[in-house]
Amino acid sequence: QVQVEESGGDSVQPGGSLRLACVASGIGIRVYGIHWFRQEPGKEREWVASWSEVGTPTYSDSVKGRFAISGDSAKNTGYLQMNNLKSEDTALYLCTVRAQKGFTVYDRWGQGTQVTVSS
Repeated sequence: QVQVEESGGDSVQPGGSLRLACVASGIGIRVYGIHWFRQEPGKEREWVASWSEVGTPTYSDSVKGRFAISGDSAKNTGYLQMNNLKSEDTALYLCTVRAQKGFTVYDRWGQGTQVTVSS
């Protein structure tokens, strides 16, 4: 089966940077799409950024110019580089991947990694 795990969350001061990682594991899979979302307690999940093996990365207006998403299909891994962090970026960050094994396509979510931006 396919499992997804995020890492890299931490507590940082405003203006700081973090790099989140999203790793998918599973025998014979190949990841070709990764999406990052974030969620604060009591609020709806918010889309942050998307990467695909083909095409241009896309970003929400709230993070455009500060965050950069990347992916590596060979390693089944994605990253979210977050710069110039603001207090409003505080949230649980989750990734979801689209992976393929043979003719089967999987969409899986991770459990999330917490990012806290505070002085």
